[in-house]
Amino acid sequence: MDVQTYVIHHLVKSADLNHHGTLYAGRGAEWVVEAGFVAASSLTTTESTVCLNIHGMLFTRPVKRGSLLRYESKVVYAGRTSLVSYVKVSLGHTNEFVVDGFLTFIHVDENGKASPHGLTIEAKTPEDIELQEKARAFFKK
Repeated sequence: MDVQTYVIHHLVKSADLNHHGTLYAGRGAEWVVEAGFVAASSLTTTESTVCLNIHGMLFTRPVKRGSLLRYESKVVYAGRTSLVSYVKVSLGHTNEFVVDGFLTFIHVDENGKASPHGLTIEAKTPEDIELQEKARAFFKK
């Protein structure tokens, strides 16, 4: 299966702000997980996809109220029961980088036990091949 990119947007509202008046990191992390979930569950089902791990996120700039954030997500690696999504976030109006990260999702059966999904991911572009190698490294530890 080829790598497919999914795009979602979020408008930063007053309720999403921290005490500094910028995007609360917890809300931003929630949206990163949501974007990764969209990519992973699109290959299986929402009922069989659960988040296992967020592999680090580093916000590079504050995000102000009224900003439109663009979340690009794609599954870059498939293990036997796992799917790793890569999510990149940028400011919608300037395309400035905000944060990125990898998330591991597990395919589960109706009892919540890890279950093989039978998927393979074929990275073809240099960027996707590099992301796949980074994702594969999470499982070599």
